[in-house]
Amino acid sequence: METRFQAIIPIMRIFDVGRAKDFYSGFLGFNVDWEHRSDDKSPTYLQVSSRGLVLHLTEHHGDCCPGATVFVWMTGIDDFHARITSRGYGYMKPSVETTPHQTRCVEVTDPFGNRIRFNERLVAAAASGDNNAGDGS
Repeated sequence: METRFQAIIPIMRIFDVGRAKDFYSGFLGFNVDWEHRSDDKSPTYLQVSSRGLVLHLTEHHGDCCPGATVFVWMTGIDDFHARITSRGYGYMKPSVETTPHQTRCVEVTDPFGNRIRFNERLVAAAASGDNNAGDGS
């Protein structure tokens, strides 16, 4: 059987589930798909998703380190930007930047130091057909 990778799900370290939900659900508009705790004193592990993007958020100290950066290819960045900035989130006012890599980018940083770089290719770059390469902008 041929080996195929089916999905990439970044895991991001959080320290407070309430603040994480406020940022990821309230500000970015992600759905909280599920959350798990072994018991009332255990750390929480949860999944959030939006329009095909899935992230795992964890309070478990051994899962990962805070301060990760996730690079996301997307379309409709202007609509996305308008939607998130209309929510009145008091801790961040991201802008849309044109990068030297022929993309438009909205970068957000969660309350725990993790960054998400939402990127849309400019029309000229999209014509090249290289839609899977990451440029790390």
